[in-house]
Amino acid sequence: MTASEKFTQGLRTFASDIAQGFFVITHNSFALVGLAVMFAVIVMTARPELRQVGELQLFSWLQTRQVAVNGPIGELDAIDRATASNPKDLPKQQAAVAYWLSKKYRVAPEPLSALVAEAYEIGIRTKLDPTLILAVMAVESGFNPFAQSPVGAQGLMQVMTKVHSDKYDSFGGKLAAFDPLTNLRVGVKVLQECIARAGSMEGGLRYYVGAANIEDDGGYAGKVMAEHARLQMVAKGRSMQFTAPQTVTAPATIKSNEGPEKVAMLSGS
Repeated sequence: MTASEKFTQGLRTFASDIAQGFFVITHNSFALVGLAVMFAVIVMTARPELRQVGELQLFSWLQTRQVAVNGPIGELDAIDRATASNPKDLPKQQAAVAYWLSKKYRVAPEPLSALVAEAYEIGIRTKLDPTLILAVMAVESGFNPFAQSPVGAQGLMQVMTKVHSDKYDSFGGKLAAFDPLTNLRVGVKVLQECIARAGSMEGGLRYYVGAANIEDDGGYAGKVMAEHARLQMVAKGRSMQFTAPQTVTAPATIKSNEGPEKVAMLSGS
């Protein structure tokens, strides 16, 4: 046998040994994987809680991988949760109010359009002027749905959520105070109660801010009434100039013979 033939035979033997070793290793590895899978199936069948934990972890890992590869997961129904509408779809009167408020308070016209439409709709049901409702929102929060006062008044209408928690029960609980439309509806109910109790719009506003039993309400009622008058003019098509809005600081706690009252704190009793 020549040297070349010996070298070729040696290579064949070496390659054969490697192939056999690879087969043995992979065969044993697959066997171990099979045993591991079988053991996992048995354990998860016997322990359903472990299977649930495993499924949650796998689902979480798959979601993480999807976000890493494709970016944030889209939700086509997100638009249904948005408090917004096209101002062009509103009646001319409402659209004029929405655009004017948008410019004055530097809030996007789309969410303001939804609030204006709701104010007009609820105003018909409660027999309250919708521009009064919008004026209260303007002075109370400047149309910030997440506003909170030092005494705990929350949302667009700055309602004392703790005091009026029962009014949020039909909306799923007090966290609904930060849903703009829910806060608007609850705030209107409180305002309606205040006006009924006082017997007049201005008196009701004083009750609403908690200043029914003192002379000085911090200028609150006057500011709301002035904004109400401006919005009425805007709704009629009049061009109204405006200045930067000023925040009214209501008394933190107002003492009276009936006890302390706070912003939008009047109970329905």
